[in-house]
Amino acid sequence: MGGSAPRRDQHLPAETTSFVDRRGELTEGRELLARARLVTLTGPGGVGKTRLAARIAARVQRAFPDGVRFVHLSGLHDPALVPLAAADALGLHDHSPQPPLAALVEQVRERRLLLVVDNCEHLAGACAQLAAALLRGTEGVRILATSRHRLGLTEEHLLEVRPLPVPDPDSDLSAAEGYPALTLFADRAAAVVPGFRLTPANRASVARLCHRLDGLPLAIELAAVRMRVLDVDQLLDRLDDRYRFLTTGSPAALPRHQTLRAAVAWSHDLCTGPEQLVWARLSVLAGGFDLETAEAVCADDGPEGAPGHAETQRPCTDRAFPHTQASTDGPGEVDGPGEADGPGETDGSGETDGSGERVRPGSASTGGLGERVRPGSASADGPGERVRPGSASAGGLGEWVRLGPASTGGLDEGTGSAPAFTAGSAPAFTAGSTPAFTAGTHQGPWPAQALPAVPGPGPRPVHPLPAGSAVPAARPAQAPTGAVALPLPVGTPGTDPNLCPAHAPGADPALRTDDVLEALAGLVDKSVLCREPGPGGARYRLLDTLRQYGLEQLRRTPGEEGAARRRQRDWMLRRAEDCERAWFGPGQPEAVARLRADQDNLRAALDFSLSTPGEARAGLRLAGALWFYWHACGAPREGLYWLDRALAANPEPTRERARGLWVAGLLAAATQDFPRGRRHAADGLALARALGDTAEAAHAEYVIGVIRLFGDDLPGALRHFESTVARGPVPGQHLSLVGLDQVELACALGYLGEADRAVEVCERALRLCERHGEQWVRSYVLRMLALAHTVRRDWPRAERHAREALRLKLAVHDVIGMALTLDLLASIATARGAHEHAAVLLGGADRVWADIDTGRWGAHTLNSARRDSEERTCRALGREAFERAHRRGGGLGLTELVGHALREPARPHPGESPGGGRAPQEDTAVRLTRRETEVAQLVAEGLANQQIADRLVIARRTAEGHVERILSKLGFSNRSQIAAWVTAQR
Repeated sequence: MGGSAPRRDQHLPAETTSFVDRRGELTEGRELLARARLVTLTGPGGVGKTRLAARIAARVQRAFPDGVRFVHLSGLHDPALVPLAAADALGLHDHSPQPPLAALVEQVRERRLLLVVDNCEHLAGACAQLAAALLRGTEGVRILATSRHRLGLTEEHLLEVRPLPVPDPDSDLSAAEGYPALTLFADRAAAVVPGFRLTPANRASVARLCHRLDGLPLAIELAAVRMRVLDVDQLLDRLDDRYRFLTTGSPAALPRHQTLRAAVAWSHDLCTGPEQLVWARLSVLAGGFDLETAEAVCADDGPEGAPGHAETQRPCTDRAFPHTQASTDGPGEVDGPGEADGPGETDGSGETDGSGERVRPGSASTGGLGERVRPGSASADGPGERVRPGSASAGGLGEWVRLGPASTGGLDEGTGSAPAFTAGSAPAFTAGSTPAFTAGTHQGPWPAQALPAVPGPGPRPVHPLPAGSAVPAARPAQAPTGAVALPLPVGTPGTDPNLCPAHAPGADPALRTDDVLEALAGLVDKSVLCREPGPGGARYRLLDTLRQYGLEQLRRTPGEEGAARRRQRDWMLRRAEDCERAWFGPGQPEAVARLRADQDNLRAALDFSLSTPGEARAGLRLAGALWFYWHACGAPREGLYWLDRALAANPEPTRERARGLWVAGLLAAATQDFPRGRRHAADGLALARALGDTAEAAHAEYVIGVIRLFGDDLPGALRHFESTVARGPVPGQHLSLVGLDQVELACALGYLGEADRAVEVCERALRLCERHGEQWVRSYVLRMLALAHTVRRDWPRAERHAREALRLKLAVHDVIGMALTLDLLASIATARGAHEHAAVLLGGADRVWADIDTGRWGAHTLNSARRDSEERTCRALGREAFERAHRRGGGLGLTELVGHALREPARPHPGESPGGGRAPQEDTAVRLTRRETEVAQLVAEGLANQQIADRLVIARRTAEGHVERILSKLGFSNRSQIAAWVTAQR
C-alpha cells in the first residue's frame, strides 16, 4: 500500500522578492541550454546562483513537455540519497529491486525535461554520477546545476555567475539606476524605509557601499536591512570598521569571501544576545522548520513534554531503552485485555504505563507528552506531587533533579468477466498488486519509554556578542544538598569528559521557550531568516551561507553543537511518534505533510544518531517509528537505507531491533525483494517472541502473511489471515494492522473466488476505519469492495466504492493507489459502455503509471484488464477517437484527472440493471455541509477569502479551511472549478 506524500513543491521555487536584472547571464544561460545538456552555474556563495538558475529555467520551461523540476540539495549531506532526492523531485515512485540511479534513468528515459540541481558543491561526486547517468542513459533530459565548483564532466558547459556590476563611486553617477547592484540596494532599502530611492545626494554613498561589498547580492541585501536604523553614510562607516576587523587576520582568503563574511559577521554583531544564540542553535537544522521545532532546539527550558527535556541527564554512553509490555495506548493503539471498547479501539481513559504510575489520557508516559502523577511514592518534587515535564522538578534545563524512589537513572520507559479473482493470478486484488498494500504497526510511542534528557547549553548573556567570540559556556554553581548536579559542557574545567553537555547546576535557563519567538521575529526582521508558507502555518529557513556561519559560532563552545543536535533529534523523534500515534485517524494528510516538510531535518537526526557514539539506539527507534512514512508515503528505498544502517549499528536483542527488522522486511517486500523481506520479518518475529512482545510479534506476522499473499501461496495466506483475524487485536498493536489483517483476508478470499465472504470482511474493516475517521486503510477497503462488486457485476456499487476510494487516495496523495483505482474505474466504465470516459481514464492512468512502472510490475491481471479495456473501447470509438481521448487524459494533472473521474459519471450500459443501487449520479454526488455550501456559493460569486469571512462573520483562516475542504471533496485545484460546479448544480 505505497504511494507518495504531498511533496514540497518541486517545481520552480516561488520568488518572494524582486529579481534584479541579469539580462546577459539570462541570455547566455538560455543559449547554453539550447546546445548543451549539462550547464553548471558557478560562483561564490551569496552571488545569486539559485535565483538565476530558477529564472533561466522559467524562461525555457515551454521547451520541455515533461516539465522543469527542482532538486534542493542544501539540506542533504549523504551522497547515497542524491538519486532518491532527484526521483522525489521528479515525482517518481519506483518500487523495483533495481539500484536507485538505474531505476531513475529507466523511468525518465523517454522524457523531455529539465532538472535543476541546486547546491552541488558539497555532494559534487554524487551529483556528477547523477548527471553522467542521465546524460548517457537518456536523450531528452537536460540538467542545469548550481555549484561553487564545476562537476568535472566532459559534457559540462560552465556559466560563471559574477557579482553585480558597480559603478566607480567617484565617476559620473547620473545613470546610476542602470547598475543592478545599486538597484538591488535601493529596492531592499525601500522595503524597510518606505519611500527610499536613489537621489543625487546618496548615489555616491550607495555606490561606495556596494563597491565595498563587491557587488555580492547577499551582502548587499544584508546591509540594506540596516537602513531601518542607519543612514547610508553611517552604514558605510560601520561596515568599513567591521571589514577591517575581519580581514586583518587572513590575507590568504579570497577577497569576495572576506567581503561576504564581513557582511554576515556585521549582521551577527547587530543581533541581540538571544538572537545570536538562536541563530547558532538553528544552524543544526538542515532544512526549513516551524516555530515548535525552533523552540525545541533553541530553548533551554524546552517545549513542555519534549523528549530530551523531561528526563535526568546521564553519561553520554549508549542509552537504555528498557522494555515494558504494558503501554500507554495512543489513539491508534489497541488496549490491553478487558479494556477495548470494540475490536481494535481504545477506551480513551487514563492508562498505566507499566511503571505503576497513572498517566493523563493522550499523554505518553515518560516520553514527556503529558503530565504524570506518582501516587503513593515520592515524585521528583516530593511525595504526591505532579511533575510537569519541562519544569524544574522534571529535570528542566538549568535546574536540579532530586532523584526519589520513583526516579531511575535510565528510561521508564476490471472487466465484465472480472479476472481479478482468478486463483494464481498476479495479486491485483490486493492493495496494489505489489507489497504497496502492506502496512500497519504499533501506533504510538514505545511503551513506558522516553529518550534521555538532553539539557541545553549553559546560561547566555543577553547583550550582543562580537563576531568570533564563543557561545558562552555554562557557569558553575554550588549544588544544593541532596540533589544530583547536571554536568557542565565537555571541556569545561572541573568536569567529567565522559558526561554529555548540559546546564550548570542551579543556573537559571538562559533562553526560555517564550523568548524564541521574539528572537525569530528579530532574525526575520534582519533578513537572517526567510519566512515561507508551509503545512500548519509559517516556516522559516536559514540560507546556506548564514547557516554555516551560525554553525561556526556554535562550535566555538565545546559540547554546544552536540547538545543542539541531540535536542533536534529528540524533537524529531517526538514528532515522528506523535504522527505515528495519530496515524490511524483523521489527521493523516496533515501528519504526512508535516513530516514531508521536515524531511531534511529527519535525515539530519538519523545521520547524527547513526554516526555519533552512544546514539545509535535512538536512531533505530526513529527509523522504526517512521514505518508509516517510509511505506505509506512511497519512500521504501530511503527507509531501507536508514534501517540497514540502524540495524547494523544495533545488533543487540532489543525491542527497537525487533521493530526495525519487520519494518525492513515490509520495505524490502515493497521493493519486490521477497527473500530479503521474508528473512527480516522472520528474524523480527523470533526476536519479538523471545522478548515476550506480542505487539511487535503481531506486526512481524502481518509482514510474513503479506509476503505469502504476494508469493501466490493463497491457501497459506488464507489460513494465516483467518488465524490473525480470529485471534483479534493484541495490546499495543497498531490499528492499521488490525484493519489490514481484515483487508488481506478479504484479498485471499477474493483470489479464491469467495467474493461474498470478501465483502463481509471488508464491511467490518470499513466500520473500524469509519469509527476512527481513518482514510488510508479505508481507501483500500473501498477499492477491495469495488473489485468484489465487479465480480458480482453490480456496476453502480462498484463505481461508487471505487470513486470514494479515489477521493480518499487523493486526500492522502497515495499515487500508487490512485493508479490502481483509475485502472479499475476505466474497466468499470468500459463494462458500462462509457467508452470515451474509459479512454480518458486509461490515458490518465497510463501517465500516472509512468511515474511508477510502465509495465505495471509485470502483473498479469493488471495488464490483461488494461488491454481488455483498450480493445473494447477502441472497437466502440475507433482508433483515432480513442487516441484523442487517451491523449486528453494523459495531459491532465493528477488533481485534474481525479476531479474528472469524480465528477463525470459513467452512463449505464444499455439494458443494464441498477443492481439494487441508486442511480449513478446519486451514488457519486459530492455532499458538502451547509456551511461549505454557503462558502462555495460565495466563491462562485467571486468573493475572496477575506470577503467570505466578512460576509459570514467568521475568521479568515476558517474561511480558508472551508475552501480547502471544498477543493479536496470535489477533487478540484482552483476556485474557478468550484464556481463552475456551483453553476452546474443550479
